[in-house]
Amino acid sequence: MLSLASKVEIAPGVEMPLLGFGTYKSAEGEEVYGSLRTALEVGYRGVDTASLYANEEGVGRALSDSGVPREELFVATKVWNDEQGYEKTLEACERSLRKLGLDQLDLYLVHWPSRELMADTWRAMEELLSRGRTRAIGVCNHLPHQLEELAALGGVFPAVDQIEHHPRLQQPELLEYAKDAGLVLQAWAPVMRGRASQVPELVRIGERHDKTGAQVCIRWILQHGVTAVPKSVHRDRIVENADVFDFELTREDMRMIDVLDRHERLGPDPDAFIW
Repeated sequence: MLSLASKVEIAPGVEMPLLGFGTYKSAEGEEVYGSLRTALEVGYRGVDTASLYANEEGVGRALSDSGVPREELFVATKVWNDEQGYEKTLEACERSLRKLGLDQLDLYLVHWPSRELMADTWRAMEELLSRGRTRAIGVCNHLPHQLEELAALGGVFPAVDQIEHHPRLQQPELLEYAKDAGLVLQAWAPVMRGRASQVPELVRIGERHDKTGAQVCIRWILQHGVTAVPKSVHRDRIVENADVFDFELTREDMRMIDVLDRHERLGPDPDAFIW
């Protein structure tokens, strides 16, 4: 039976929570501090941030003040686009560690694919792994052909690919690639940045289970074997997003959601952003 404590192995000896807590657009200071403290009180143990978010210090302070033992936490952050390259990636990781107040990350991610800098950036990621500065390394927003170029470099294959994934953008070819490659996918914007309540099919399915459209989205993602990092700064939404383990979508429910794909991105196209 899945629960908020459920995890998936992403690398030998490294387990990541199926459902983590995202901090995108959570402002540095009291907003990110308060929302993360709430999330940890609710039971979340996976925390996702990034240098771009400019809130790593608040995240670190909340982790420290929470009283949750470090070994129970799973902390991930990301190297931003202007920090890529061998030396700059090494420096970016050390900077993030200082801001977070940590000696080691659980997962370090390349935020967006860059063909020009991929080889040097990934060499630095592997170096950080070998130094023990992170327990696992991965990427975000990489499509199958970009993952193939990364794999062609040899060395360590990414443990995780964090992607935009929700009923309106399902990327089945990426899910199939990940399954074949043993790659764990993690969904950002899993509730479509609050738009789940505007999709009639999700609302109707939710009504049958006494759940919201957002909860249906998250449950659908988990039942497809994808992990997720929903975010919110509101206590009721933080609690709501975690309350997805006491029901199960039927096969018919899943089929109804599977046909909602419209290839609609809320964020940039990985082939057009900096690639």
